[in-house]
Amino acid sequence: MSERVLGEGSALVGICMGSDSDWSTMQAASEVLDEFSVPHRVDVLSAHRMPTEMLDYGKQARSAGLRVIIAGPGVLPTCPACSPRSPRSR
Repeated sequence: MSERVLGEGSALVGICMGSDSDWSTMQAASEVLDEFSVPHRVDVLSAHRMPTEMLDYGKQARSAGLRVIIAGPGVLPTCPACSPRSPRSR
């Protein structure tokens, strides 16, 4: 899994996409978070090639400090959020 943490402090928002080539689609979300100084992380997770890692991402999201997950192309948007430990389940 490729990961980039952007901004100062622990990431509050996770942006995940299916491959690096999806960055052109997801970059705008990162730019808005930067504009508002929201620390976030960017991960590459593929629902098709990395289903276990993708589900682990959802399971570990809350303990990693994530409050929001933005799921883009190549990531089944509901999969990270379906974990009982994801930020959505609060």
